[in-house]
Amino acid sequence: QVQLVESGGGLVQAGGSLRLSCAASGRTFSSYTMGWFRQAPGSEREFLAAIKWTGGNTYYADYADSVRGRFTISRDNAKNTMYLLMNKLKPEDTAVYYCAAARTWEVARLQGGYDYWGQGTQVTVSS
Repeated sequence: QVQLVESGGGLVQAGGSLRLSCAASGRTFSSYTMGWFRQAPGSEREFLAAIKWTGGNTYYADYADSVRGRFTISRDNAKNTMYLLMNKLKPEDTAVYYCAAARTWEVARLQGGYDYWGQGTQVTVSS
């Protein structure tokens, strides 16, 4: 069982930055593929980024086209925490942001592939 808690959301002006955190319980955090999704009102939940630790200081990372180059995903296995650094934020980035944990990398882009979810944190970008 893995419990996930997001933090770091808030209100920011367009062009600004935020860093979201996802704190995980459990001793097997490093083995999970971790992902970030978001859901805006009236929209489906959208994949943003995923990361898998492959040993040492190496990772796989994948990004949705909508955020590649603006958002950076990272993780600190020693702290059981994943991050999402969001730069150059736009009003259309406004959404509830969720972190999730999956057992395999192959499903990293698929909402249905994740086994555990956080409760979400609101990000609002004003114009």
